[in-house]
Amino acid sequence: MDATTSLKNKLILVKKASGDDEPFDVEKLQNSLRNAGAEHSTISKIVTNISLWIYSGVTTKQIYSRAFKILRSERAHSAMRYRLKEAIFALGPTGYPFEQFIGQLFEKQGYNIEVGVVVDGYSVTHEMDVIANKESVQNLVECKYHKDQGKQVSVQVPLYVRSRVNDIIRKREKMPEYQDLSFKGWVVTNTRFTPDSIQYAKYNDLQLLAWDYPQNKGLKFLVEDLKLYPITILHKLTRKEKLVLMKQGIITCFQLLNDMSHVQNFNLTKKKETALHQELMDICI
Repeated sequence: MDATTSLKNKLILVKKASGDDEPFDVEKLQNSLRNAGAEHSTISKIVTNISLWIYSGVTTKQIYSRAFKILRSERAHSAMRYRLKEAIFALGPTGYPFEQFIGQLFEKQGYNIEVGVVVDGYSVTHEMDVIANKESVQNLVECKYHKDQGKQVSVQVPLYVRSRVNDIIRKREKMPEYQDLSFKGWVVTNTRFTPDSIQYAKYNDLQLLAWDYPQNKGLKFLVEDLKLYPITILHKLTRKEKLVLMKQGIITCFQLLNDMSHVQNFNLTKKKETALHQELMDICI
């Protein structure tokens, strides 16, 4: 039995603005939400929420206030998801802020990280964008940032990364401090991989992370799941102010929320600073 049928089958008396009691009519609520432009899936979600919460004696004002608060939240979340892709592309023009962002995604998952590290391989030295350690695994991560959304990472990149990672492993597996570690190579991009890239990685023990790859576990999923959004998603700061913060190493909204002193030199009014803090709270909490 779905939530709509459940509400229709239950006699719940609610109090109107006049003070009179009347049976709750779920269809009236659905029509109100529909008239406000809510999609079918959102209406179903709101009706389910109301069905689990509603009780006899609640006022119609309380019901509609709750319903439309959820609707606003859903719309804000949809808008946030739409802005997220643009925000990640706005981490440019160089790839370094993207590397720092990826480092923080690993860190939020409990890894110890280093970003932009030069390490010795067996034959030559290499710069690894991110090294992420957790338990007995060391992850060697190459980041590929592109300004063009249509750009795909070709198979040459995982071929090259596999070679570099192998050279580092060959050196480190003979060093006493790495004896208890296993190693994983990664390629991370803000765009997509070609089918050949995916095929090669699958057969050569490389981990890939892209905007929507792996399915339901891609970059988009991780950012939303961890609530670790880049500062470029913010409305309350200018592009110039965001660039200043990124040069200071402030890449995520979480960092800025934890230390608002970084915006003191922007000479924001008290009203603007309060609005910025609220936006950060909405994004991060």
